[in-house]
Amino acid sequence: MDEDEPKEHGPGSGKPTVKTNLTLQQAIDFGEYEPKFLQNFAEWHTLSAHIQWELIRKALDVRHRQLITQYAELNNALDFSKKPYIKEAMKNVQRQLENLRDDKERLYVEYSNKM
Repeated sequence: MDEDEPKEHGPGSGKPTVKTNLTLQQAIDFGEYEPKFLQNFAEWHTLSAHIQWELIRKALDVRHRQLITQYAELNNALDFSKKPYIKEAMKNVQRQLENLRDDKERLYVEYSNKM
């Protein structure tokens, strides 16, 4: 297994098997901010808490932009009366934005204790 690949979880571990050629930087660029996922990259463990936090902040910003873009795309639907499922999708994106805000606050506390 390449050092930049996340670890695989075997059958019965309760977690899906992960096999990817994704690098740590690519994961950050895609908006992956959870330390539990990022720690699967060997490189993550060589970084100081400060650098880990900066990468997490960058990923949080990326994820926020992705969600705002999704919301805007949904909001541009021409006729909501003929597409009620779009309103539900917008609610889902709003919920994800709220969850992202909560995660950001949680991670601020977690990393402020590490630095």
